[in-house]
Amino acid sequence: MQTIEALLLEPVGCLAEFPSAPFHEIAVRLFGRKGKASSSASRSYWRLLNLIDAAEKPFDAEKKSIAETLEVKAVDAASIYEDVAPALAELKSMGIRLVVASSLSHRAAARFIERNSLGEFLSGVRTRDDAGGVKSAPLLGALSALSISPEKAMFLTDALEGIKVARTVGVHPILMMNDPDEAQRLAMHNPAGGVVSLHEMPDFFRLLAAQNQRG
Repeated sequence: MQTIEALLLEPVGCLAEFPSAPFHEIAVRLFGRKGKASSSASRSYWRLLNLIDAAEKPFDAEKKSIAETLEVKAVDAASIYEDVAPALAELKSMGIRLVVASSLSHRAAARFIERNSLGEFLSGVRTRDDAGGVKSAPLLGALSALSISPEKAMFLTDALEGIKVARTVGVHPILMMNDPDEAQRLAMHNPAGGVVSLHEMPDFFRLLAAQNQRG
């Protein structure tokens, strides 16, 4: 693997435990989805992104406001993982460029970063509003802002859709293994690596650097 210069971060399921209900409510109110919310926030989130991606028209002002308000509600109820700030600080000290690349609205992503005091660790933020789309668009926007090629970046995700999006863009998907059974299933889709905690990422980068030196 080439030398990795950047780590692209999806907050939902990777940096914090989010509630599922607000994402499901957006799908219900804006797309007429029925049924109960999934117990997994990531599943509800990525299902919503698929609906947004398939929509013929972007949100009008009213729908945009509804989606943003509910996403901010999700952010305010999210519990950041305790290892996030120390791990990001260490990665930054190693020269790894850290970018939040998310299909959340800019308002919600900015709220998450401010609420959890993460701004000092980040080299940038790309959201669906900044990138003009969801799923692959924020990743492509992040790469463009960093002026690096896809193979020099990793994308942290805990969902199959995230792995697929990373592959589409050309970045290396790294699986956040929150649930052992789900992680075992997702590992069959051959991510470039996996961690059970963000605290493992600095050592992962060190291992890659050592392998590249030997190679």
